[in-house]
Amino acid sequence: MISNVMKVLLAITLSVGTVVSLPTEQASAHTKTVQVGDRYGQVWSLQNRLQQIGYYKSDVDGIFGPITKNAVIRFQRDHGLKADGIAGHQTFQTLYNATFSNEEIQMMAQMVHGEARGEPFKGKVAVASVILNRVDSSDFPNTVENVLFDSLAFTAVADGQYNMKPNKDAYRAVYHAIRGWDPSKGATFYFNPDTATSDWIWSRDQIVKIGKHIFAE
Repeated sequence: MISNVMKVLLAITLSVGTVVSLPTEQASAHTKTVQVGDRYGQVWSLQNRLQQIGYYKSDVDGIFGPITKNAVIRFQRDHGLKADGIAGHQTFQTLYNATFSNEEIQMMAQMVHGEARGEPFKGKVAVASVILNRVDSSDFPNTVENVLFDSLAFTAVADGQYNMKPNKDAYRAVYHAIRGWDPSKGATFYFNPDTATSDWIWSRDQIVKIGKHIFAE
């Protein structure tokens, strides 16, 4: 169901948790090396991405100090890069693989947070996977934005929960789904059996139940 996404990601062979967010021209623009002592510019971007995936625990201040260096080293070790704490082109390319735009990552994280905030992490990844599965299916719109805002597609849009600020787990769930982990097993629908009011949704072929959600096709 997400073959187009997986082909890109498998070719890059990144490990779990990699951020996938910038358009191609922006990713290729990261040619400057930043290291301890550097300030602002790409340091802001570096800290922000590392923070989103749990490597950087401090404030995003644009100052490349020891905390930022240690975060870079941990990220590099986890992703098979030279762990020198210096963010060069290869480190930035790993952080910013050009598959989805920053805006698309943000929109998916907001939807995951709004729809699956109280669900186990696996359930959050499954919701993100449903979004990607729909993008990849000829039965749905072929862009993230159009899938998310398709008429009556997601409850979080209708009740305003989409507008809530996503937490780190929501971003992480999106990243895991983009990399190919699909706990929904190819589902393009999900629903809560305790609150579902549509007879139609019960007619879908059920695949798996995760947390409070049943995932179906």
